[in-house]
Amino acid sequence: MKTKIDPIKSEVIARFLLATAEEMGATLMRTAFSPNIKERADCSTAIFDAQGEVIALAQRVPIHLGSMVGAVAEILKRFPAKDIRPGDMFAANDPYNGGGTHLPDINVIAPVFIGKKIVAFVANIAHHADVGGMVPGSEAAVCKSIYQEGVRIPPVRIMHAGVVNRDVVDIILLNSRTPDERVGDLNAQFAANNVGTKSVLQLFERYGVKETQAAIAGYLDFTEKRFRAAINRLPAGRYEAVDYLDGNVEGETCAIKLALTISKGSKARIDFDFTGSDKQLESARNIPYRALLATVYTVAKALLDPEVPANAGYYRTLNIHAPEGCVVGPVPPAAIGCRSISASVLGDVIAAALSQAMPDKALAGSGPHHLFVLSGTDPRTGVYFVDYETVAGGMGARANRDGVDGVRVHASGSSNLPSEALEHAYPFRVERYALWDESSGPGQYRGGAGVVRDYRVLADDIVVSLSSERQHVASRGMAGGGSGACGAFVLNPDTPQQQKLPAAAADVPLPRGSVLRIMTPGGAGYGNARQRTITAVEKDVVEGRISADYSSRTYLEGSRS
Repeated sequence: MKTKIDPIKSEVIARFLLATAEEMGATLMRTAFSPNIKERADCSTAIFDAQGEVIALAQRVPIHLGSMVGAVAEILKRFPAKDIRPGDMFAANDPYNGGGTHLPDINVIAPVFIGKKIVAFVANIAHHADVGGMVPGSEAAVCKSIYQEGVRIPPVRIMHAGVVNRDVVDIILLNSRTPDERVGDLNAQFAANNVGTKSVLQLFERYGVKETQAAIAGYLDFTEKRFRAAINRLPAGRYEAVDYLDGNVEGETCAIKLALTISKGSKARIDFDFTGSDKQLESARNIPYRALLATVYTVAKALLDPEVPANAGYYRTLNIHAPEGCVVGPVPPAAIGCRSISASVLGDVIAAALSQAMPDKALAGSGPHHLFVLSGTDPRTGVYFVDYETVAGGMGARANRDGVDGVRVHASGSSNLPSEALEHAYPFRVERYALWDESSGPGQYRGGAGVVRDYRVLADDIVVSLSSERQHVASRGMAGGGSGACGAFVLNPDTPQQQKLPAAAADVPLPRGSVLRIMTPGGAGYGNARQRTITAVEKDVVEGRISADYSSRTYLEGSRS
């Protein structure tokens, strides 16, 4: 007999689970060792049902969703439920054998038991600043194979009945340039899962297994129904879009093509077909399948119904196909380390196709974050360090508002590393950190501005690895809007020694006293710039976003009051 669902109790249970996921995230950040997690918040937490479906997801780094969903599924494939015990935890990071999306993101997953029965899983993912590979930080767009990107971990039991499996931990530590950070961050992941299992257990004990599971299933069904309603508000049809990843050298590009089909009715759905996308690359710009799923899920939710619960219910309405061996469906040994930057361009492709079906909520192209990894020995301590950082770009304009300045876009997330925390932890001084004037794409609604950040090197023998998108192919405007500015890496800016660095590079030496400038791309504009109001233009001038000369040339002639 089907259990009757109380909608109020179902909502209470769903909110409790979401609060638990948030509490897990707070625990992870408070107890983490590395600045990458405790300051940049490059981590995520989630709760899954006994079958591995997402039932609660903390709103942190959306692309991590793909990693965790894949890892839970792979664990259930490899470890029969009868062989899993209370107090067990599992780790995985490999996109081809563990459900991950790139190797620095290590998943740690724990079952929740009522008696001898698994009723749920709690999971967290933390970006470890170094897991080995050919470059410090385990990420560089110039990597040609996943074997160059660090230690690969299939689903393994990292904790057995509450006791850490030292063999597994030792393998991870041995492959990292910064083992002290790794053990500290792994311990934080264990702590987060302990908080989650205790909380979820209390929930099931309070309401009972049958009633709680019925409430969860009902909530997933509600989410599915709500999202199908959102799809039904769109016009049925086929919509196409294409955009291009940068190559490692100027002049090289890689196409991501999408044919999107909207079907209406009681089984309303959206089909995403990436047939025609270019073949996988000999670089780390490839987007593994789980990262593709996470990006589609995130962008579709953001545009169609941002308030819909973030659970597996709405995933049922989205069908995704990517040919094996293409840039959004790579096969081993394709490198995938920089997938989050590439996924930002992928997000623009998805948004461009959906915008055709919903022009009132259209979104122009965005400028993704730039990734760089600084490493060397800190002269203050004599300890080797790896400083993994990202600097946000500009979001594209909407059909009715300006883009957002200095923000991670689409499926990417995490915070900036505060200057004070950076200077405390590493031998650098931040001498400039500002919005990049006139990097926004012009339009009736302008794009968001990129960011300029300058690092003064205060140590010898420092090297940097660089990865980026939108240094060669600018974000695209919509409905007559202009493109955003392309990004750049510059060494010793505004001096006779100024040098533009490649968009992708590994182990570039940075002499003591030199300055590395990060310039992230701007978001594109929406609508004809001549239609921007004089009031809005004047406000941009007063705020220093654009010069008076730029405003006259770009906006004011023929503008409306």
